[in-house]
Amino acid sequence: MTEISAESGFTLDLARAPIASAAVTASPAYSAGLAAALAGAIVPAMLRLGLPTVVVLVVQTLVGVTETYFVGFLGTDALAGVALVFPVLMLMQMMANGGVGGGVAAAIARALGAGRDDDARRLLFHALLIAVALGLLFMVAALAGGPLLYRALGGEGQALAAALTYSNVIFIGAVPLWTTALLAAALRGAGNVQVPALITIAGAVLLVPLSSALIFGWGPLPRLGVAGGGAAVATYYFAATILLVAYLRSARSALRLGLCSIERRHLGAIMGVGALSALGTIQANLTVVLVTGAVGLYGAPAIAGYGLASRLDYLLIPLLFGLGTASVTMVGANVGAGQAERARRVAWSGAAIGGSVTGLIGLVAALAPNTWTGLFSTDPVVAATGALYLRTVAPFYWLFGAGYMLYFASQGAGRVLWPVVGGTVRLLLAGVLGWLGAYRLGFDLFQLFVIVAAASVLFGIVCIAAVWAKGWGARERRA
Repeated sequence: MTEISAESGFTLDLARAPIASAAVTASPAYSAGLAAALAGAIVPAMLRLGLPTVVVLVVQTLVGVTETYFVGFLGTDALAGVALVFPVLMLMQMMANGGVGGGVAAAIARALGAGRDDDARRLLFHALLIAVALGLLFMVAALAGGPLLYRALGGEGQALAAALTYSNVIFIGAVPLWTTALLAAALRGAGNVQVPALITIAGAVLLVPLSSALIFGWGPLPRLGVAGGGAAVATYYFAATILLVAYLRSARSALRLGLCSIERRHLGAIMGVGALSALGTIQANLTVVLVTGAVGLYGAPAIAGYGLASRLDYLLIPLLFGLGTASVTMVGANVGAGQAERARRVAWSGAAIGGSVTGLIGLVAALAPNTWTGLFSTDPVVAATGALYLRTVAPFYWLFGAGYMLYFASQGAGRVLWPVVGGTVRLLLAGVLGWLGAYRLGFDLFQLFVIVAAASVLFGIVCIAAVWAKGWGARERRA
């Protein structure tokens, strides 16, 4: 019998299990999530683990929209300044949550699935060290390179001043942002999605009034303007870090945070997946930048129409990310437990869910594109461009959604190289070839959007082929 100690949160008895000889008896804290991951119905377990994260991401999106609304009262320069910082902030958040955070969740899930609860605790400590190191790196880079970066993005005058003010305040909080992201990822890897969700939702409830209070000045609070929005966000991450550390140090947490010696193998277990995944997030963002630049060559109405239509692409990400983090945990735990076949079933189940939901959204968008674009603009040229994009690209959302879910499953298995190669193919085709086609080869918008659609199709195919061809077994179990 292989048994995990009570501190790890569950017991795994290989002698009595119906699926790959594994039966799981859960105790409090996060054990129920891993128990369901290792035995029983896959889809209900995935939904229980994934939906809280989806809710969290939706709440965070609404908070971001609300803050933008508040900043709008400060004028165009303030809005432009925040807009210049937003892509850089989003890149850092994506790298922390879905990139390196995916590596943290996968490593801890595999360790607990294999019964290596002491390794899981050590991985948690190493995740904290990585968060501090990467947070400091981003902070220094943003403070030192901000003026050059925001000027390169088109910032000047008061807009540039607003961007630097907002950026400096935000990135002073880079360490707590990374710490919050990686500690939350560690809990998700251990099957505990409730605590990160509760902290995020509680923080959102406080962040909205705090943002308004610091931007406009309420009572004794000074009017900080655009800096107030950044200060509110930084304050939230400081508070979230304190709460997560306190929880992980308490007796309520089965995964306990404590000091230990630094070991290369634990850093490698996290960054072997996390570094490649972080590269994948950079590729995805760079693809969007290049495609946006290519569409911009066709004029302001074209880029407006593309921007409105492609917002639907972004709305798919919270759904896929939430379900994808559940797939990371479930695949990782089963690979760690030596249940490679169940891990593959989890991966394909996630792909089926992600592909079905995004495919339905894409079908509706392709058949009635003006239903979406009409929410934002009545300009006929803008609407026509948006409709052209959705009719061309949205029918293939299902393949992108399936591929994206398999990307997360590959994180859980520690086999993320080929999905990242798929992201490289997407970047080269949609970003580089699309931009060259628009700039040098005289492509029209339809041809450009066909290339974007083809890039998404190839990304999905590469991810599907990677899971289909590669077995998940002993090597990942030891990682």
